[in-house]
Amino acid sequence: SIGVRMDSFGFVGAMEKLGIERRLLTAGKNKALADPFSPVDPKDTAHLEGVLDEIHAQFIEAVKTARGDRLADDEAIFSGLFYTGATAKEKGLIDDFDSVRGVVRDRIGVERQIDFTPRRNRLEQLLGATAAEFGQSLLGQSPLGLGQETATPMMLP
Repeated sequence: SIGVRMDSFGFVGAMEKLGIERRLLTAGKNKALADPFSPVDPKDTAHLEGVLDEIHAQFIEAVKTARGDRLADDEAIFSGLFYTGATAKEKGLIDDFDSVRGVVRDRIGVERQIDFTPRRNRLEQLLGATAAEFGQSLLGQSPLGLGQETATPMMLP
């Protein structure tokens, strides 16, 4: 997906309903730009859209430079749409499909590889990553090793 996005939320209405008063001190006229606790300012929005457009133009140029004549002549490529691997290959966004192991083996010539990716700890294995993060914050360093991460290297075929 070749596009740029910026996400934000507005809490002004919720703060009013809850009777919450915002107190903010800044130095610099634009330091609170796009503050989610203040009403939307059209000047802020215009500035941010300009920044996003500039970043998008730089992104497009980087892709065109890197892909060269392999890139299809299709402006929709730069619209922020995302594609399947097959369509990305048709449009010249990628050369081929492979795994990290395949690239290391075929292009670099290394058959035996060591994967240093941290292994999931026992809590993550039992509950999944999100629940495990919450549990780790409660357990800290448990005597059962539930909050401890293991990073044992493993040999890949």
